[in-house]
Amino acid sequence: MKVYQTNEIRNIAIIGGSGSGKTTLTEALLFESGVIKRRGSVDSGNTVSDYFPVEKEYGYSVFSTIFSVEWLGKKLNFIDNPGSDDFAGGAVSAMSVTDTALMVINAQYGMEVGTINMFRYAESVGRPVIFLINQLDKENADYEKTFLQLKEQYGSKVVQIQYPLQTGQNFYQMVDVLKMKMYQWKPEGGAPEILEIPASEQDKAAELHNALVEAAAENDEGLMEKYFDQGSLTEDEMREGIRKGLLTRGMFPVICISAGKDMGVRRLMEFLGNNVPSVPEMPLYKNKEGKEVTPDVASPASLFIFKTTVEPHIGRVSYFKVMSGTVKLGDDLLNEDRGSKERIAQLFVVAGQNRFEVPELHAGDIGATVKLKDVNTGNTLNAKGADNKFDFIKYPNSKYRRAIKPVNESDSEKMMEILSRMRAEDPTWIIEQSKELKQVIVSGQGEFHLKTLKWRIENNDKLAIEFFEPKIPYRETITKAARADYRHKKQSGGAGQFGEVHLIVEPYQDGQPMPELYKFGGQEFKIQARDTQEYLLEWGGKLIFINSIVGGSIDARFLPAILKGVMQRMEQGPLTGSYARDVRVIVYDGKMHPVDSNEISFMLAGRNAFSEAFRNAGPKILEPIYDVEVSLPSEYMGDVMGDLQGRRAMIMGMSSEKGYEKLLAKVPLKEMSNYSTSLSSITGGRASFTMKFASYELVPTDVQDKLLKEYEAHQEAEKD
Repeated sequence: MKVYQTNEIRNIAIIGGSGSGKTTLTEALLFESGVIKRRGSVDSGNTVSDYFPVEKEYGYSVFSTIFSVEWLGKKLNFIDNPGSDDFAGGAVSAMSVTDTALMVINAQYGMEVGTINMFRYAESVGRPVIFLINQLDKENADYEKTFLQLKEQYGSKVVQIQYPLQTGQNFYQMVDVLKMKMYQWKPEGGAPEILEIPASEQDKAAELHNALVEAAAENDEGLMEKYFDQGSLTEDEMREGIRKGLLTRGMFPVICISAGKDMGVRRLMEFLGNNVPSVPEMPLYKNKEGKEVTPDVASPASLFIFKTTVEPHIGRVSYFKVMSGTVKLGDDLLNEDRGSKERIAQLFVVAGQNRFEVPELHAGDIGATVKLKDVNTGNTLNAKGADNKFDFIKYPNSKYRRAIKPVNESDSEKMMEILSRMRAEDPTWIIEQSKELKQVIVSGQGEFHLKTLKWRIENNDKLAIEFFEPKIPYRETITKAARADYRHKKQSGGAGQFGEVHLIVEPYQDGQPMPELYKFGGQEFKIQARDTQEYLLEWGGKLIFINSIVGGSIDARFLPAILKGVMQRMEQGPLTGSYARDVRVIVYDGKMHPVDSNEISFMLAGRNAFSEAFRNAGPKILEPIYDVEVSLPSEYMGDVMGDLQGRRAMIMGMSSEKGYEKLLAKVPLKEMSNYSTSLSSITGGRASFTMKFASYELVPTDVQDKLLKEYEAHQEAEKD
């Protein structure tokens, strides 16, 4: 493949729901452009895209696939992405480094939740969108219904470039209203016969052509003036208007295709090469300092690593976009994130697992290299004179979590090494070694996402692992003030231990004033704060520690030891061993011994006094609550809402988006364990959801009682 200039490059993300035909489209694009000699199929397991063993095992795409084709003097870089919401991380990465999104829609099913979700991702990064209505040759294909759904959802910006004369088994002709020609294919597809539009279609084609001309003209004042003066535009002028409309997201063109029969693929590549924005026309990327970076080949080179894979017999493959300058074979670059030096020993353009060496790549291009020493997804590599660092990919929050451990405990270190490597390939896998829960937690986008991870570890790395429901990171707090005192006294022949601490605990909220007087059991305690320390706890919330000692009953040098004892108990709350939070502790009195008092004595006294006071202060368990947003077809609203309410959800609101509903709720994390599976079952896979941590809230009394009993039983079992 020759080296292309920046203005000759088009970067396109192929997105769409599961089953829309993206992998089949990839085969057709590669075949028609001459990259491959024979088209593979998903059923046969021999496609360029789905070449990893796990993809062949399950029969669906797991990873995004980068490939490049040459067509009519342009280089088209594509990234084919999985359709399942469980693997949305690939689509998010792809749309962050490409310039246009090609949204593939199955004409049999029309718009689905996956379509809407992918469109939102494209919208969030400001990418132009082209709708590609695929599988028009299938028996239940309905072009008109699908187009009307798009029109209803996205309004007048949806504009037809082509329409089929028939769908189903009789699909072999379509009218292109940009070129005002009819395209006709033989049964084997491929190169079409280009004909005049039949008389029976002239009126419809003319009407749609005029609508397209008007839509193109709306995106440029000069074109609008020409349109008013001449009543029409040339094909080149229409292309200019379409390109400007795509750039501003003022137009969403609709194109027809049958990827399976290879009908419309050549015309699609021609349209993409001539109409989608080139790299220099796109808005500039900004580095982490907010400075715009121009894709100028004369600037020092900067590469952004947007994807990493580990492939058999090769090792680590790093995929990058050239953000500026020109990268050449043999270049020495600095990893701006990790400080390491890297050499580009090999430089490729790729088509799935096939790699083609090139001597250099210019700004805006997408390529790959292998065996970099210390480079992860999200890193920036700079040549001398460049100091960029990029961080513009925003991955979705996790929605499904499981605790993980090896079947053989001795393999724990090996398992963590594998998980670390796999997260480098897919950053939406979140790995946490929880000190609090004493578990390794792996979080992902859904059950299939984690099922894939488990398959790969067990089949590729030959390590048996187990998934099980993770513990919930509860918190403990108090609801009223209480006091306690504790004397630690120990005599063991030589120097003894002595420390006595009197303290008050109470719940704390930001800005809450401290009373000057407390009453407990008919006794008054006057408090005067001599020193106040505020600690932001690692696990959330605060500890306010106040020294109110008068008369020197405890020397100031023992206060840090008392604080340490209190903090130890907050790290293992008295109720269930969970972290405690949002507590104010007032040390107001105590006693010490001139010889036997030391730090350990006051640490133990402080810890035990705090524990007793905490138990008497109306202790409560808090649970993590998440904001959950569900997008679903309206006909499933009742069932989905009922399921959420059965999960102790608080419904916060509902809204409608033209046939699809949005449901907002606050749901305890404990109840979200299998939600992705349940939602898919209820809606036949047509709904999706997001979840984000909101707050900690008190658990209901019955739930607290159950948790206390479970903890007590666990403690007894550990004693046995």
